[in-house]
Amino acid sequence: MTESFSIVRATNADVETLLSLIDALADFEKLQKPTGEARRRLIEHGFGEKPKFETWLAKVNGRAVAYALTFETYSSFLALPTLYLEDLFVLPDFRKQKVGYRLFMHLVSEAERRGCGRMEWAVLDWNVNAINFYERLGAHWLHDWKVYRLLRAEFYDVLKTDLQN
Repeated sequence: MTESFSIVRATNADVETLLSLIDALADFEKLQKPTGEARRRLIEHGFGEKPKFETWLAKVNGRAVAYALTFETYSSFLALPTLYLEDLFVLPDFRKQKVGYRLFMHLVSEAERRGCGRMEWAVLDWNVNAINFYERLGAHWLHDWKVYRLLRAEFYDVLKTDLQN
């Protein structure tokens, strides 16, 4: 890559760029783009008084072409924080140029700098390119763990069920 390359933490000035990259990820994953209300929450949660996540932008010649969204969780067994990678997305025209690799390596360095005991993320089972990328780096698929999810719309039913028992 002969172009100028940088990785920066996103600021308020980058909000529209981030939302555009999130829309591009939704298109790639064939998902619905965030609604207006979700977009407002993303801005508040990422750039408000008490941010719930951090966003890193990879820039080529000053243009954001990839992003990573991270936050910390905590391991009670390691007694150390974990850097959780929620999203890592590179625009299609910039794939195969080591943009994703450099952004990921930046996150590994960030996890090390913070004293994290580990870094974790989930990969969609159909995303073979991402799976191959992570495995080439030496990342381990946790065969004995299953990821479960409870959606906000299901909270009430779960709580109602809990109250009946």
